[in-house]
Amino acid sequence: MSFVFCKSVKTPLRSCTFAVALACTSMLAQSAQTQTTANSSVSPATFSTFAAQLNGFKKQAGFFDVWTQSEQAKLYLAIPERSDSFLLVSSLPHALGSNDIGLDRGQAGSSKLVHFERHGKRLFLIQENTQFIASSNSKDERDSVKEAFAGAVLWAGDILVHENQQYLIDFSSFLLADRHGVSESLSRARQGNYVVDEKRSAVLTAQAKSFPDNTELEAMLNFSGPGDGNYVRQVAADPKNLRLQQHISLVRLPENYQKRAYHPFSGGFDAETMDFGTPLADSIFVRWQVRHRLEKTDPIAAVSTVKKPIIYYLDRGTPEPVRSALLEGARWWSSAFEKAGFKDAYRVEMLPEGVDPMDIRYNTIMWVHRATRGWSYGNAITDPRTGEIIKGTVTLGSQRVRQDILIAESLLAPYGKWSQAEKKQAAEQMALARLRQLAAHEVGHTLGIAHNFAPSRHGNGSVMDYPHPILSIDAQGQPQVQQAYGVGVGPWDDYVIKHLYASFPGQDEQQALAKLREDARAAGLQYVGDADSRPSASMHPNGLLWDFGPDSISTYDKLMKIRRAALDQFSLAVLPPQRQLGELEARLVPIYLLHRYQVEAVARLIAGGEYEYGLANDVNQGRAQAGVKVVEAKIQRAALNKLCESLQAEQLALPASVLDVLTPQSEGYNKTPEYFASRMSVAFDAFSAVEAGAAQTSLFLFDAARFNRLAWQHARDAQQVSVDEVLRQVFAATWQREAVPHKVNAGEAVQLASNWVVLDATLGLLDSGRLHPQVQAQVRQQLQSLAAWMHKNPGRGPQADSRKQAAELILSYLRDPSSVKLRGLPNIPPGAPI
Repeated sequence: MSFVFCKSVKTPLRSCTFAVALACTSMLAQSAQTQTTANSSVSPATFSTFAAQLNGFKKQAGFFDVWTQSEQAKLYLAIPERSDSFLLVSSLPHALGSNDIGLDRGQAGSSKLVHFERHGKRLFLIQENTQFIASSNSKDERDSVKEAFAGAVLWAGDILVHENQQYLIDFSSFLLADRHGVSESLSRARQGNYVVDEKRSAVLTAQAKSFPDNTELEAMLNFSGPGDGNYVRQVAADPKNLRLQQHISLVRLPENYQKRAYHPFSGGFDAETMDFGTPLADSIFVRWQVRHRLEKTDPIAAVSTVKKPIIYYLDRGTPEPVRSALLEGARWWSSAFEKAGFKDAYRVEMLPEGVDPMDIRYNTIMWVHRATRGWSYGNAITDPRTGEIIKGTVTLGSQRVRQDILIAESLLAPYGKWSQAEKKQAAEQMALARLRQLAAHEVGHTLGIAHNFAPSRHGNGSVMDYPHPILSIDAQGQPQVQQAYGVGVGPWDDYVIKHLYASFPGQDEQQALAKLREDARAAGLQYVGDADSRPSASMHPNGLLWDFGPDSISTYDKLMKIRRAALDQFSLAVLPPQRQLGELEARLVPIYLLHRYQVEAVARLIAGGEYEYGLANDVNQGRAQAGVKVVEAKIQRAALNKLCESLQAEQLALPASVLDVLTPQSEGYNKTPEYFASRMSVAFDAFSAVEAGAAQTSLFLFDAARFNRLAWQHARDAQQVSVDEVLRQVFAATWQREAVPHKVNAGEAVQLASNWVVLDATLGLLDSGRLHPQVQAQVRQQLQSLAAWMHKNPGRGPQADSRKQAAELILSYLRDPSSVKLRGLPNIPPGAPI
């Protein structure tokens, strides 16, 4: 079992795309008999002893004894007759380099509980089904659950020799099959169907190693496929033949681990099973906290050294100054462990020379290159029986730091006729500060800690939040980035480490943990996770990605001032002198959309409400509150005013000074998804930029779940904002507004572009099929009223044309939705991860 954190990911991962996702990437092997015959130069019956069979092989003793023969690229294993269950883990030492496909260097797959079984003259590798168990003293009861749910045969091979209570098998065919799910990942990314070409694949015998508790094996795999996918063509030397390396770890099961029950307010991840052995009145779902093993040398001491510290190792391929920043940020967690009572229990070091980072014994922080920027993530490989973390693997995408520098330079404008060294240094220091925070964040996931998107309300409340750079304006009206990111872990992080790892000598553990949670709540700590923060329909006003400040509306106002200052000074001074002119637009995007995340934060206030995670017992004992606390009506109305302003030309229009310097791409250069869309050939399309800005607001405001909540909140409290009020105010600010002031550059054209996005979003809301009928009726009526108003107020010039066509579109849709082909929201260039 493994947990991938931060992207889809993403969906990737997300992201840092990046909710908690359980990855399962194994595939059934091809016919074992065919593989054994194809990869063996002799018949299994030819030899009867280990010595005869292994002539010319090199032995490595360990968890499983390994014999390798480099000339034939063969690898044999010796399997004890009474082999216990063990863990099987795949990883990718050499990968694809595509963020969109998600096959990264150092990526770990899921852990599987497996064992060998003999049937006749063959040995079978069986994956056990760990999702369903029975924690019972009765063997019959335990067996009844095993028999009820399917396991899997991962591989089968002939027994070459049976001697001294051991079986000798040729394990080469197992290693030459896709155990990591590479083909599945390529297919899921719509890159075509790829299969392993065994004739162009090989067991890497020199990479095979065996140690007392783990055996490490590796193979080079060539995946053959159509080569038509854009992503593989972007990264592969030959898109029809993808050469990767697959690593396999066989790991002895850890024993005598002290499990800890999961609590919804712990801030950690859980390992869940269905336990049919629980008492009938108890839940059949049993959850354990995911965490490393950490044992004090003095169990009764409040502070003690540990038997085995948690050590993370940084990729030796990490360059300076990135290396120093990552080491410093990852080490922030040491203070939290000290506060939890563990002395010298957590360290971060450089990976020793010659050590294989895929070795299951090493927690790693990998500096990973991709063709495009993307999410970073933390992956915790766990024992599926207990939730114990066996290995933590952090993947940090190397391109993110360059995006941070781009944003800082676009804000500061440090170039031009007189390059400003201080501003260039400030931009780099901001990016390195972000890397420190990123290292701490992703390591936190591999320590067993989930996202929490509420602590940003309290400044540097947690490294497990997604931080927006904290920006400011100096006395001269210039944007500043010197204090963009916090330093060190926050109060929430200290609490979670205590809840996951602290011991309580002389106390009842459950009571001590309950007191810890009570104190955290009393200190104002809140917890809002992925599921309640990422969807556009989310309602918790504090579960916010990429925000800052105690109040969403005041932070929105602050960011809009900074955005205006940055746009007013935007010029060639934001572009390094060695870059081609067309790149100027890529630097405009994050400035024009600087407020994008705060728009989401403001939208969250409309039909929003706070609530807590916990158990019924927490409420019964007065440690938590049940129900939802609805956002006050006056705050909802203030939020609605801000969103309406964000849809107006005064906010969306670009200064003439910006439009006059934007230049098409130079010969040999192309736009990427980081640019605005264009319907003007090579020219900068200001309409598309405006549409993207209006779509950013519309995406969150015109959400069906939000409108359903609006209707219900107003039904319970007539003082609350209603569906009708929202639509009337939005239409008044856009389609029905008076003339745009002349000082706004191309103001009327900009407003019309925004108006159409609003109408498309409203029709999309109506067409979604997710509104309750009575809410749908209100939306339909407001649209009909808008159409009637347009007929009575036709306007002049282009405005008249748009109003006439909009009214006809509305009425046609209301009469017969199938007769109208609706437009989706315009494309918005990617923002996250930042």
